[in-house]
Amino acid sequence: MGFKPYFASSSKVWEDISWVYGIEEAGYAGWEISADGKYRLDNQVYNTAIRETLASTGLCATVHAPYSDLNLAAINHQIWDVSIRQICTCISCASEITDTITFHPGYLGPTGKLIPDKVWELQKRALQEISKTAEEYGVRACLENMPAIPDLLCQNPYELEGLTEGLEGIGITVDIGHAHTTGWEKSFYPFISNADHLHIHDNHGASDEHLPIGSGTIVWETIAQLISASYSREIIVIEGRNIHDAEISLKAFQRWFT
Repeated sequence: MGFKPYFASSSKVWEDISWVYGIEEAGYAGWEISADGKYRLDNQVYNTAIRETLASTGLCATVHAPYSDLNLAAINHQIWDVSIRQICTCISCASEITDTITFHPGYLGPTGKLIPDKVWELQKRALQEISKTAEEYGVRACLENMPAIPDLLCQNPYELEGLTEGLEGIGITVDIGHAHTTGWEKSFYPFISNADHLHIHDNHGASDEHLPIGSGTIVWETIAQLISASYSREIIVIEGRNIHDAEISLKAFQRWFT
């Protein structure tokens, strides 16, 4: 099928929005908005600038919810509560421009490590609340697998599957670059067919470098064949640091995915 490449860059969240025009000029079909910094959708000034920029281009949009300083598995109730509210607020705002929102799971804090079962319970309860909001606004809130960073939840597909099971408003974002750092890469292959959203970028397997496609050690010929055979959605989000990386990645994408 014909995939539509979108570009996302969390490293740009404090920069002037004019950089987004480079996404269209590079040849992308859409922009995944990293809804943090100057791109928070709950800030009316920023929201208006985003809408005006989208309207003045041919770009479509998806959204990545904020994650800095948030923890959906926090045992500190106030932190847990505000983390849920921020994701739900992002969903309500994002629903006006997209039907797909990606968000991160929580993580084990210093004292949370002493009661891991409670941490997983809190994460599940958070997803139940987020699911209600996603259903209310008619969108899919997609939980993303995490890279090999200590204490992050959902580094393997079975944790992702277990947490999202039975929640109508919750989907899954499979991040190929993240999976490559964890040792679980091949375990994610069967889950590509169930993915509601897809992120791709490259690295050398040791850390989450977010390199242009083809600049690391991911075997893209194999990955592209798997995605082409099993991924049922149109949008594939390429993540990178800047427009130069976007251009390199798009050329590689066009080689392997079209």
